[in-house]
Amino acid sequence: MASVLEELKQNFTKGTALVKFIYVNVAVFLVYNLAYLLLFFWNQEDTAAYYITQWLAIPASLPALLLKPWTIITYMFYHQDIWHILFNMLFLYWFGNIFLMYFDSKKFTSIYFLGGILGGIFYLTAFNTLSVFKGGSDFSVLLGASASVMAIVFAISLYVPNFKVNMLFFGEVKLIYIALFTVVLDLIMIPKENPGGHIAHLGGALLGFLFVFQYRKGIDITKGFTKLIDFIGSLFKPRKLKVAHKKPVNDMDYRKTKVDAQKEIDRILDKISKGGYESLTKEEKETLFRMGNSN
Repeated sequence: MASVLEELKQNFTKGTALVKFIYVNVAVFLVYNLAYLLLFFWNQEDTAAYYITQWLAIPASLPALLLKPWTIITYMFYHQDIWHILFNMLFLYWFGNIFLMYFDSKKFTSIYFLGGILGGIFYLTAFNTLSVFKGGSDFSVLLGASASVMAIVFAISLYVPNFKVNMLFFGEVKLIYIALFTVVLDLIMIPKENPGGHIAHLGGALLGFLFVFQYRKGIDITKGFTKLIDFIGSLFKPRKLKVAHKKPVNDMDYRKTKVDAQKEIDRILDKISKGGYESLTKEEKETLFRMGNSN
């Protein structure tokens, strides 16, 4: 067991941003479900769902969101259902690996977060402005990495639209067709089930589109957010002690230093021979001790 945990730790530490995000999502999922299992035996399983959701999911209610602003970030790592996290992590793994063929981990991280944030904004806007959702903001919450995943999917699908992947039953399919199919499916599903989730997906897809659209013009919309992440990360890194390096001395300076030091030692020793050790000042005693230890 210890070796397994150590291996997981090594994989997380040395892994790409993609690996780290999958690990975090799976870890949160396991913690939630373990808490649910433990409370199930006391017939209190709904307590786990309620309190964890209260702290991690985005509430549609704006007053509630003001009391829990961190949920705009935490919701994109929180899943309850096995199929929800399974499909999200599979899509993140497949498209994330292709993404990292063309972009670095910092862009992956920024797009994941920005896609999730824009997806959350889409969700909040819809539930607080559209009449069809009137009253829904009092009890609706948003959770899951889908908006973040959609941002990655759309970013890489638009950047290399003709990149082909093998799909079961379909053979080779271009990325752009997969991306378009997912967004059309989200649009169709809005009035049928989980409207908030599908609306959030559209926000993530838009972020992916904006990234590629601006990137092709030489503008990286993730740049500012990447700097913010780097700054936050630097606050948790251990500070390295600065080592002052003395300028190396030449042979002449070195010999002069040694001669001067020897003269000082001779003077102190002469003083001891005349007046004894107690005749030395505190500074002379320290000099004698220091010189003796340096030999």
